[in-house]
Amino acid sequence: MDAVILIPARFQASRFPGKPLAPLAGKPMIQWVVERCQQVEGAKVVVATDDQRIYDCVTAFGAQAVMTRSDHDNGTQRIAEVMATKNVELVINVQGDEPLIDPQSIRTVISLLAEDPSLEMATLAEPISNHEQLFNPHIVKVVCNHNGDAMYFSRSPIPFIKYPDMHEINWPDSMPNNHLRHVGIYGYRRSFLLKFATQPPCDLEQLEGLEQLRALYMGARIRVGLTHMELIGVDTPQDLVKAEAALLRRSLA
Repeated sequence: MDAVILIPARFQASRFPGKPLAPLAGKPMIQWVVERCQQVEGAKVVVATDDQRIYDCVTAFGAQAVMTRSDHDNGTQRIAEVMATKNVELVINVQGDEPLIDPQSIRTVISLLAEDPSLEMATLAEPISNHEQLFNPHIVKVVCNHNGDAMYFSRSPIPFIKYPDMHEINWPDSMPNNHLRHVGIYGYRRSFLLKFATQPPCDLEQLEGLEQLRALYMGARIRVGLTHMELIGVDTPQDLVKAEAALLRRSLA
């Protein structure tokens, strides 16, 4: 089944301006992301940007880029603009700040959509094994039903463990394996993506700051595949150092 991997990339990130072009182990970061995505067989890889510097960088190392409007609020709107003129059924949104993205995880998202034509969206999650991740509001949690479809996403620890002192954050040291961390790779059917991008944010989305809650609010099903991968999103220059160390570990493994 035809699929396109779109990588939205903007220059003016508030915490790390110029992030996609930041040097990482001898290459601009965006090149690491593109090259990992290009390992997915049969998928076309395109960077969507509103900045000429990013466009020039991507085309210089031989990949495809397209220019988009500069007034988008988020990457979803940016890729929806691109897909409005493309006739490809499956769209995978990979963040441009994930230089350690695992190609097999992208394949998993494509497979989830290909296996169930009624699905509007697919994404990934991995088990949480420690309290630090569980209580970190920057790590999004997800709970799923028996089909593996998302029931809710939250920055809070969900599901909450009923406990003698329900206000005590020191939950049992031995945590059951039913807490999942959301991994921010999204797969869409093109028709749903175009519809989704035109809808206003819902109340839950605004409260949690999680765009995927709009899809659930609209009644869409989001299938959640399980993965186990080292994922380091680069939000700050400090994260870039961690990502470079992780890339070095992989090269020596």
